[in-house]
Amino acid sequence: MAETKEKAPKAERAPKGPKAEQGQPKQQAKGRDQAGQDQGGPDKGGQTADGGAKPKGKRPEQRVTPRLRTYFEEVVRKQLTEKHGYKNPMQVPVIQKVVINMGIGEGVNDRKKVESAATDLALIAGQKAVITKARKSIATYKLRDGQPIGCKVTLRKARMYEFIDRLVTIALPRVRDFRGLNPKSFDGRGNYTIGLKEHIVFQEIDYDKAADIWGMDITVCTSAKTDDEARSLLTAFNFPFRQ
Repeated sequence: MAETKEKAPKAERAPKGPKAEQGQPKQQAKGRDQAGQDQGGPDKGGQTADGGAKPKGKRPEQRVTPRLRTYFEEVVRKQLTEKHGYKNPMQVPVIQKVVINMGIGEGVNDRKKVESAATDLALIAGQKAVITKARKSIATYKLRDGQPIGCKVTLRKARMYEFIDRLVTIALPRVRDFRGLNPKSFDGRGNYTIGLKEHIVFQEIDYDKAADIWGMDITVCTSAKTDDEARSLLTAFNFPFRQ
């Protein structure tokens, strides 16, 4: 019988140079990059550990405590505690928010009037204003449901204290024939409302560039349960009430 010849196994071909480099795992490449960064080499952002370029990105905002916030904690809280006899410092009323509202009656015929007023209100408050729209249609005033008729903004925390500071120290003294605030404009729940006829009393508005003059209502909402407590709180913040 003829002897069967066994087939010899094929010899494995050695990988060529370029293909061998391409076949290296990605982990080794990452390891080299990481080693280069540890030794002070440049990374993906062009940064170096030896005082090179700083990473590009948003820097953390440096928050500054408003002046009135510090004044309330150090002075006003102690005054109200002694005056009203609060047993717990947390019983002292605080200002919760400030709501600024501008009604634009001319916005019924011209929407640009409302947008212009919202832009001015954003400059005054330092926050984007919200355009208010009508809730019902009134044929007498040619008003339709959903039509823009004004704008408003609600301020809290730091922006609230900054606005009150500018209102008391800068805006109110610039009001024409100002004789003090009405001490009776409380709603019975500790909230106080101020009405201004001209929004140009704020220094953020340039009188020469103002196309129109708008009035506004400023409501200061507090946590006081009675009007007397709210009046004492606002008086401590130097609100100029009429005597």
